[in-house]
Amino acid sequence: MTSTIAATPSPRLTSLDAYRGFVMFLMMAEVLRLCRVAQAIPDSLFWGFLCHHQSHVAWIGCSLHDLIQPSFSFMVGVALPFSIASRMARGESRGRMYGHALWRAFVLILLGVFLRSTSSGRTNWTFEDTLTQIGLGYFALFVLGFRPVRDQWVGLGIVLIGYWAAFALYPLPPADFDYARVGVSKDWPHLMSGFAAHWNKNSNLAWAFDAWFLNLFPREHPFTHNGGGYATLSFIPTLGTMILGLIAGGVVRSARTSWQKVRWLAIAGAVGLGAGWLLGAIGICPVVKRIWTPSWTVYSGGWCLLQLAAFYLVIDLWQRKAWAFPLVVIGMNSIAAYCMAHLFDHFIAQNLKTHMGQDAFKLLGASYEPLLHGAATLLMLWLILYWMYRRRLFLRI
Repeated sequence: MTSTIAATPSPRLTSLDAYRGFVMFLMMAEVLRLCRVAQAIPDSLFWGFLCHHQSHVAWIGCSLHDLIQPSFSFMVGVALPFSIASRMARGESRGRMYGHALWRAFVLILLGVFLRSTSSGRTNWTFEDTLTQIGLGYFALFVLGFRPVRDQWVGLGIVLIGYWAAFALYPLPPADFDYARVGVSKDWPHLMSGFAAHWNKNSNLAWAFDAWFLNLFPREHPFTHNGGGYATLSFIPTLGTMILGLIAGGVVRSARTSWQKVRWLAIAGAVGLGAGWLLGAIGICPVVKRIWTPSWTVYSGGWCLLQLAAFYLVIDLWQRKAWAFPLVVIGMNSIAAYCMAHLFDHFIAQNLKTHMGQDAFKLLGASYEPLLHGAATLLMLWLILYWMYRRRLFLRI
């Protein structure tokens, strides 16, 4: 079978840049420190709500913050049909495109490792960073990008069912398993029993793999566990999220009418939400972002599809674009925004206080100081991206 992507470039869709920018904005907005405001005003339901959605849930469930990584991964898949079509239209050979995909995957993996090592005295060989996870699955995604949609659905099924089966068949920890040794107290309220225990924190297949794999690299101390429960093997179901994006990107780029595209995305999103929730509710597979369970791929993928439908409807169908310009500035330079949020936010925040004074952000009282300080830092990050946007400086890999 041959590729279903025609060698004709498509016009750049503002909705895709805006959605990507929205996702990166949520990540950059961590500097607002909403949970510090909530701690200072403990009786406020409003600030408590905002804090919850700027934090990751402890294990099962989902907050808005938990949707950042799947949305970013999903958008990698959405953009791929457009990228392949553009490069085919320029006459690039299949071999050259495959070579670039391998190079991009390699750079993304190492960039993620670098970003996880910036506060360490030596290279921190860990592979759960968003960019690294994307890089580990990117070449497989690229190969699927040339396959018919049927093959993409089959690939998604193999990834999700195979990963579920691997966890389900891996032996449960013994009754005397020392959870404290892997950073989990035995009375941790999120420990599951029965079949669901196959997906418990730091006692599952992915944890066992990392206990072997990560110790193959030079380390200051032997690896025993990840404090958050994150794992290298999560790149496999993350690939599932990217495949969902690839399929959605094919729909958006197809000859369907705009309303048909919105309807397909909305229905698929609703089905994903319902199916992911049901898989967790009936005990087949808990919805856990930290180890990216297959049910999480389906559930979070539902949210991604619904968000893409909303952005496409408002911006490209209804042509309401002006409001999205600040997001487009971020979305067109998403890799730069990601790196800046990890490398420059503390530097900018520190210098704002140095040059504006320690009390400059206490105008609304000490409780709101983290918010105002974070807002100023966020504005500076956006202005740097705007400067790059005006000069057509875009970080590409």
